Amino acid sequence: MPSQETLRSAVPPYDGPLPPSLVTGALSSGGFNNCNVSYGLPFHEACAKHAEDTFHATRVMILASATLARTTAAVSDLQAALGVEKVVLIKTGLRSHTMFSESLAIAEECRVLGVDLIITLGGGSLTDAAKLISLILGNDVKTPDQLLQLPTLVTLGKVPPANPPSVPVICISTTLSGGEFTVGCGATDDRDNQKHQFITSPSPIRLVVFDAALVTRTTPSLLFSQSGVRALDHCIEALCSPYRNEVTEGHARASLLKLVPGLLACRYDEGGADVEARLRCQMACVDAIAAFGRVYTPLGGSHAIGHVLGPFGVVHGATSGILLPAVCKYNARHSKEAKARQGEVARILWGIEEMRGLAERKGLKEGEGGADLGDLLDVFVRELGMARTLKEVGVGRDRFGKLAEFGVRDGWAATNPVPLTKEEQVTEILEMVA
Repeated sequence: MPSQETLRSAVPPYDGPLPPSLVTGALSSGGFNNCNVSYGLPFHEACAKHAEDTFHATRVMILASATLARTTAAVSDLQAALGVEKVVLIKTGLRSHTMFSESLAIAEECRVLGVDLIITLGGGSLTDAAKLISLILGNDVKTPDQLLQLPTLVTLGKVPPANPPSVPVICISTTLSGGEFTVGCGATDDRDNQKHQFITSPSPIRLVVFDAALVTRTTPSLLFSQSGVRALDHCIEALCSPYRNEVTEGHARASLLKLVPGLLACRYDEGGADVEARLRCQMACVDAIAAFGRVYTPLGGSHAIGHVLGPFGVVHGATSGILLPAVCKYNARHSKEAKARQGEVARILWGIEEMRGLAERKGLKEGEGGADLGDLLDVFVRELGMARTLKEVGVGRDRFGKLAEFGVRDGWAATNPVPLTKEEQVTEILEMVA
């Protein structure tokens, strides 16, 4: 394993407001508002600086990946940099998909301890948990039923607005899902396993820390690839959306040009020392989020079905790798307009040298009668070593009924290029990847 000294990127360090080189402007919905970003600096140094100088925090909670806590010194390094006396609560090993019961219990501990800053160290589930906990605290929520009275993607505008989240959050991101830059927050009701997309506006996340050296040392290659395909999913569904606009197209294209070669470089990086490629992937995930969030562009079926597939034991990125090629095939089959839009996106991918080389090695042909977008995405996902069927991730046909029932309820089912309004439509897509 390379030494810490060799794991520094050639990109100059940065610590401040989200720079124009990453994303121009702010989300009207609050996703990028007041958010700073830090990269090229050790994560614990950046966090300690802002905890003291920006947030004046004295009672900090750390939400950390159990693997990072168990196998690395990252948590102890962070605690030491912050000051042991200021860290009043450390939680590790949170379940994936942000369970109601766990979030409510941790929020109650935060109330008792007077937590005034939350720091996450890990992936997207921790990010969602931190956002939800801050929202719970801001609205004095104590029970699951009270939680469901807060606005979600489906109920926004139909229920009273929530109070803003009350505790600021710093995210040390080790994956590429990009949830640190959104006002959405996915959480699962333990009672029926249904996932809900809460709206945490304005976002409590005030600082995002990218430390590619930390990622290189600690994030498993498959997990990094899976989260990168989640970012790819943001770009593809935004570009294919009937609601897309110039802002959508600009950010999605910019992200793909960094993300696709970056993920392939990381996949081929046998020595695990390509910090530059990982940092560029991290920056690409910001544009991927901006593609649908800066000027809101609703996404489609891959996200809608993926949201509900996750609580059945499948990590977010894996859901995208399985569903996105199939949803593209489904949409192209049922809509000439969707097929034409996908042709435009396919041309972007063919224009990326690394993607073209991969496609040609796999025998795909460009142009009329050649590979479509679903084919290109399929070979890309397979090249990253990811699952392409539900069987590979332990989901059988006995789950399809519940997945279809929950899938059509998701807020992005109706905004799919071919609106998913019937359970049979979701089942058709599931059968394509059974």
